[in-house]
Amino acid sequence: MMMKSKLGALALITASAIALAGCSSGAAGGEAASGFDAAGAKGQDITFWVMGGDTPQELRDYLVSEYKAATGGTLTIEEQSWGDALTKLTNQLPDAKNTPDVTEIGNTWSPTFTNAGSFTDLSPIYDDLGGDKLLKSFVEVGEVDGKQYALPYYFGSRYITYRKDIWDAAGLSVPTTLDEFNEDVAKLKTSSQSGFYIGGEDWRNGVSWVFANGGELATKDGDTWKSSLSDAKTVKGLEQFQALFADASNAPVTEKDSTPWVNINNDRDGAAPEAATIIAPGWAHWSVGDFTGDKVDDAGQVVLDANGAPVETRTWNDATFGVFPLPGNDGKPAPVFAGGSNIAISKTSTKQAGAKELLRIVFSKEYQQMLGKNGLGPANTDEVSSLGDDQFATALIDSALHSKLTPAAPGWAAVEGKSYLEEFFGKVAGGGDITALAKEYDEKIDKIING
Repeated sequence: MMMKSKLGALALITASAIALAGCSSGAAGGEAASGFDAAGAKGQDITFWVMGGDTPQELRDYLVSEYKAATGGTLTIEEQSWGDALTKLTNQLPDAKNTPDVTEIGNTWSPTFTNAGSFTDLSPIYDDLGGDKLLKSFVEVGEVDGKQYALPYYFGSRYITYRKDIWDAAGLSVPTTLDEFNEDVAKLKTSSQSGFYIGGEDWRNGVSWVFANGGELATKDGDTWKSSLSDAKTVKGLEQFQALFADASNAPVTEKDSTPWVNINNDRDGAAPEAATIIAPGWAHWSVGDFTGDKVDDAGQVVLDANGAPVETRTWNDATFGVFPLPGNDGKPAPVFAGGSNIAISKTSTKQAGAKELLRIVFSKEYQQMLGKNGLGPANTDEVSSLGDDQFATALIDSALHSKLTPAAPGWAAVEGKSYLEEFFGKVAGGGDITALAKEYDEKIDKIING
């Protein structure tokens, strides 16, 4: 299938995946609508919370400079850890003195915060920010009673990155079914190398085996959501995941969200990789490749990460690395968790005008294209082509076409906040009784999933 056709198909995904349908009734970056107040935004200093390191520094710098140019004010971008972001959002959004003015929020958390009234009604400026061209499923999880409170920021789908050199040496080719994939990566496991590196508690990647078998995390019956871990199809996927972890991964049972690209790379001193295969969001390919030195700033100083370690630069090597969508049981790409985030304005912020000006910049054509060029799926479907037509864009789009969101239940953020899925998947990976564990965690989740 040609890339142009794939981009067209991506624009037709339904709400169960990343739905990119429709025609716009407005364009971002146009004349101010009634919801904007450019004069009121002048000189306002605002804070924007981003989650983790997904937003590259280049994009952060752009937002800061463009906001300064538009308002004369200062935009401060604060990076929050995904691990404690839910608690911080819960505690600080209601507090006008400590709330971020604008915040990125995981798409799975959006229903909880929108239903709780934490965010500003964006429906007056919705059309100006892209309207019906914005990712439909991400818009829907940020809606209440037909009004938009949290809009899509970017989408990211997960696909496989593998060591061609290791696979070729073992006489293996790209698998076409999930069973073949599981069998192949098990053959590549050694005492020092994972055939497939995945943490035991990494449910966001592990859930692909559930989805591939037709299972769900939760289903809705009328107005009530119920956990469905005990469903026969879900159990079948969990059994497959349990076997995969035992047969192919050396990662800790307690490891959840991780940086598997570190494991698939040769170490900076040339030491052999710890993994032959990983699964990660599309943007991760920027961190995979041959070590080419430490990143330095304009002053020639080595740039350090949050842990004080040098930030490495890597160059992709086609002879060593390759990518492909995780195959499903039917030969088509397996359903993977649709990663990505929404963006919203805190209702308690006293700087609403400045916050809306920042959203105007975020949803501008320029910034949307910058997202795509950095491997992040742009919120506006008109700019999907900015992802390019290389192997990374192809794998991203193929996997996005078959991706799924987590349940849009009012209490889903609470489920994640309790780390129930990390606990559950970790115990499954550790060899626990799946039937008993599923019953135990269904009961726990049912108590909070409806808010």
